[in-house]
Parts: sequence; C-alpha cells; structure tokens
Amino acid sequence: MSIPFWCVFISALLIYVARMPVGKAMKEQGGYNNHLPRQQQAQLTGLGARALAAHQNSIEAFMLFAVGVLMAHTTQTAGWLIDLLAIIFVVARVIYLVCYLKDLPSVRSLVWVIGLACSLLLMISPTFRTVLL
Repeated sequence: MSIPFWCVFISALLIYVARMPVGKAMKEQGGYNNHLPRQQQAQLTGLGARALAAHQNSIEAFMLFAVGVLMAHTTQTAGWLIDLLAIIFVVARVIYLVCYLKDLPSVRSLVWVIGLACSLLLMISPTFRTVLL
C-alpha cells in the first residue's frame, strides 16, 4: 500500500481517537446515554465539548483529504510531493487534535489551515503532475 493510502487509513483512525475523550466525558456526566447520545453530547462542556468538536472536524477534514488522495491516485499522479502532502496532513491533524484538547485555538487554527492546504493541493495535483514525475 502506498504512503498516501496509509495516511488515509491513519486519518480515518484519528476520527475515532478524537472521539475517545467524548465517551469518557459522557460517562462522567452520569453515564453514557445510549438512547440519546447526541443530546447528551450537546450538553458537554470543557474538554468533552472540545473533543466532540475535534471529532466532528476530523470527519469533515477526512473527506477532503481522502478525495485529494484518490484524485492523485486515479490520475496516476505520484511522487515525493504527493507522499509529503499526505504525511504533512496526518502530522497536522495529530497536532490539531492535541491543540483542540489542550485549548490552544491559535495554533489549532494554523495547523487546520496547513491540513486544508495539503488536501486542496492533493486535489489539484494532477494539474502539476509533470513536475512530480
């Protein structure tokens, strides 16, 4: 499996890593409400609320990234830059999650932009594939 595909797999796992503190916060709120979990999640504050927001943003970011990797792959755009963009995206998302949980909004926003830029560059990579090959 290629480096970008491994990065898609890792970023999919990060969605659920971000979700772990949400479940813990819900249990601390009197038990996990499996009948109405989204209603309970809406009442979270502090770390639990930030973890939920990080989880939701991870889902949103994953879609753009996965599409970007697939666009590069299906157009046979490969090379060091595609690999690098995928790796930078995953590193940015890990840092993003840490910043969200530690309540560091400025740094979090910066690494969010870096991740977004990687996804968008992957999407348009077929236009500069001659440079990559």
